[in-house]
Amino acid sequence: MLIANATGCSSIYGGNLPTTPYAVDKKGRGPAWANSLFEDNAEFGLGMRLALNSKRDRVLHLLEQVADVIPTELRQQLTADAYDSSEAAVCRQRENVNKLRAQLDFSHQALINCADDLVAKSNWIVGGDGWAYDIDFGGLDHVLSGSDNVNVLVMDTQGYSNTGGQQSKATPTGAVAKFATQGKASNGKDLAVNIMMHGNVYVAKIALGANMNHAVKAIQEAEAYPGPSLVIAYSPCITHGFDMAEGVEHQQLLVDTGLWPLFRFDPRRIEKGRAALQLDSKPPKKDVEELISREARFTQVQRKDPARYAANLERLRQQVSHKHQLLNQLLEWK
Repeated sequence: MLIANATGCSSIYGGNLPTTPYAVDKKGRGPAWANSLFEDNAEFGLGMRLALNSKRDRVLHLLEQVADVIPTELRQQLTADAYDSSEAAVCRQRENVNKLRAQLDFSHQALINCADDLVAKSNWIVGGDGWAYDIDFGGLDHVLSGSDNVNVLVMDTQGYSNTGGQQSKATPTGAVAKFATQGKASNGKDLAVNIMMHGNVYVAKIALGANMNHAVKAIQEAEAYPGPSLVIAYSPCITHGFDMAEGVEHQQLLVDTGLWPLFRFDPRRIEKGRAALQLDSKPPKKDVEELISREARFTQVQRKDPARYAANLERLRQQVSHKHQLLNQLLEWK
């Protein structure tokens, strides 16, 4: 796996030298990680994908030049699995690469040297909502509007966490943040619905604490999807102002109130006559106030201006209702 990581909280714990959260297996294989600027991480990650494609195409060309040297079946297997990054295909391809090298002599040194490029690579672009919703949204939208096989993971803390807790486009209505000290006046941006409108992107919205199985399934499907994919993960942050020891229960409440619906949008389902969108959480069953009354970023407004808090609460309720209706309408997208 190759990871392009936008500057932010995730890059701090992703590259906090001399330690690293990324490990290698017993054969010394593991992720390759690089941190990019906050404003161009989507383009940086796409560059990784284009480089991988170029190296793959070069080695496939060299493979064709030795068609008379290696068995036809082996050459066909090598060609087919060069595009498949599933675990089974990668393991099979590594064995085939070893067989290929055994068939070649010193006159085929160029192919021997780059044969590992026949093994498909997983490409992930990782960052927070400040990067994805705001400062590099243009780059992200450009990358996802294409056909290249890149996977994007957005860890949505609903604000610029790493730089001090400023509001971002993802910050919900009524939440206090820097530059929104009276509570954010505008609606929170919905990146998932925005990107779904492209029609060619796998899109999922997950909350690990609320439904771990759903989160893992969405990430697996995103990896397997042959084009661009976007996974948006709710990421609790200390700036939200609740006891982080209650994170799992809090995420469940977030989903139950409808403020964070869980769903997957897979364009491949359309080819089978099924709706592209799958709603994986139930209709809202708890009032929004059950959640926001537990978060200091909302209750600060209540203490200062109860009328404003009540108005924000009502707007959030309306947004939940509207979003639920919209998602149900999108269930007809076949």
